[in-house]
Amino acid sequence: MGTQGSQGTRGPQGSQGSNEQAGGTGRRALLGAAVLGAGGAVLGMSGTARAAGAGPGSGGVKSLPVPTIIGHRGASGYRPEHTLGAYQLALDLGADIVEAGDLVPTKDGHLVCRHEPEIGGTTDVANHPEFAGRKTTKVLDGVSTTGWFTEDFTLAELKTLRAIERIPANRPHNTLYNGRWEIPTFEEVLKWQDEQTRRRGKQVWIYPELKHPTYFRKLGLGLEERVAKLLRKYGRDKWKSPVIIQSFEPTSIQRLNKLVDNPLVVLLSGPATRPWDFVETGDPRTVADLVKPAGLREIASYAQGIGPTLDLIIPKDAAGRLTQPTTLVKDAHKVGLVLHPWTLRNENPFLPADFRKGTDVDAYGDVFGAYKAYFATGIDGVFTDQPDTGVLAREDFVNS
Repeated sequence: MGTQGSQGTRGPQGSQGSNEQAGGTGRRALLGAAVLGAGGAVLGMSGTARAAGAGPGSGGVKSLPVPTIIGHRGASGYRPEHTLGAYQLALDLGADIVEAGDLVPTKDGHLVCRHEPEIGGTTDVANHPEFAGRKTTKVLDGVSTTGWFTEDFTLAELKTLRAIERIPANRPHNTLYNGRWEIPTFEEVLKWQDEQTRRRGKQVWIYPELKHPTYFRKLGLGLEERVAKLLRKYGRDKWKSPVIIQSFEPTSIQRLNKLVDNPLVVLLSGPATRPWDFVETGDPRTVADLVKPAGLREIASYAQGIGPTLDLIIPKDAAGRLTQPTTLVKDAHKVGLVLHPWTLRNENPFLPADFRKGTDVDAYGDVFGAYKAYFATGIDGVFTDQPDTGVLAREDFVNS
């Protein structure tokens, strides 16, 4: 998932996909059960968080606790993001779902897991003299970006690289693990999911994101068809499959709606931003338009949830302090959409100003206070870099 603003401009509406008739209603009922679960959490329950719609015969998303704790790029607060080490630790720390895969393609068409197609900040590619000539400048969703790009490498070449910590100033402890893990493919993640499900005796869930679909489609590297093909290969393209798919581009989700029956989620950045596919097609609407009741109704015709930035749930004032919640949670629930906002992190710079402690950029603030404020709005889950903190915060909330 992108940080706020990094996906800031993304598709026009398409017609409701054929899967809406075949499986969309079931998907909406499945993921939408979490909406009811959020109300239960707000009312307060002793013990652990309630599984949304839990009961005999319930399954799929209904089996997940609410609020759902989603390991953002794994346990990226403790390990370099989008590595099997980060994914593994997220499960060990209690994440209900692992965001295993911001999916970008290689030159030879494989899907790999990186935060962005530019890999200079997340791998040791700069230390490989054989790839020095690959460094280039490209325009990525309207932004001039210099570095090394996955689409200029074959999978075999990418496998010679190793992952490094993306934000070492905030997470110097993570640099201990630089070079330990390679870049995983999405197919490897699907096999890892099977292995972990068997080992743990319970279903492991993943939450991949399609990155920059319009950009890659122009390069002849369409993401949706590649994702659908792999999901079908591993039998994970059904409405009860343990894979939720997300994208900042609504047309990408609409395209997926015609290819697979998985639960689908539209990601939303700041209110003034436009999805990049909207920019490309001249659709003038902004995220502020999409979060209005009419925009949410339209999203609900092809998706089952939204992933808004936390600022769309509770805006901040000029000093960075939380203000009053918006009506987004209520409005989205009214049309059957769940909300999985992003991203809670323990470190001071990433918290609202009223929950920071001191000024150290790698020191922890009062993240439990922040969780409490966001959970109180009725959100159905949250992306977090430190899943153990999220699990503890949920326990505090449902027992309060």
